[in-house]
Amino acid sequence: MKNTDIAEQSPQKSEIFNDVFEWLHSIVFAWVVCVLLFTFIGRQIGVDGASMVPTLHDQDHLIISDLFYKPKYGDVVVLRKLSFSEEPIVKRIIATGGQTVDIDFDTGAVYVDGTELDEPYINERIHRTYTTIEFPLTVPDEHIFVMGDNRNRSADSRDPRIGIISEADILGRAYVIIWPLKDFKLL
Repeated sequence: MKNTDIAEQSPQKSEIFNDVFEWLHSIVFAWVVCVLLFTFIGRQIGVDGASMVPTLHDQDHLIISDLFYKPKYGDVVVLRKLSFSEEPIVKRIIATGGQTVDIDFDTGAVYVDGTELDEPYINERIHRTYTTIEFPLTVPDEHIFVMGDNRNRSADSRDPRIGIISEADILGRAYVIIWPLKDFKLL
């Protein structure tokens, strides 16, 4: 082998090494950006079950965030309640700390602070009275009362295994359905 052949191979190896290094650098940079976005801005989570029909369906995928989030009535939130499930659950906030919730199981109406809620998002009015929780119920400060939109097929704050939720158990508010694409929408 001649010295000129060796000299020609070194720049080729150097170019290959530079290309591989650039690819690895790009992959690591993209991974770090994704980790930072999902840690500080938002993250994706899947819906499991039918408790939020018609708003959300089984296997929908949501983007959630808790950045600067303060819970309020009507928000769809993802929370963790280990006394019920190790998996996160998705529910709608009905009342926040200091508010009083009452349910008329004969008419299916839900009241907060004496006012009947206008709930165009629900699947049907409540007719199940499986709860052992006494109503009216005042929500403690820094807690929330949640219900599924599919009221008669939802384990929620009416279920003693879930009950009143501490705001610390909220993983984030759901902002958008991203999958399946045909269901893409802001919440």
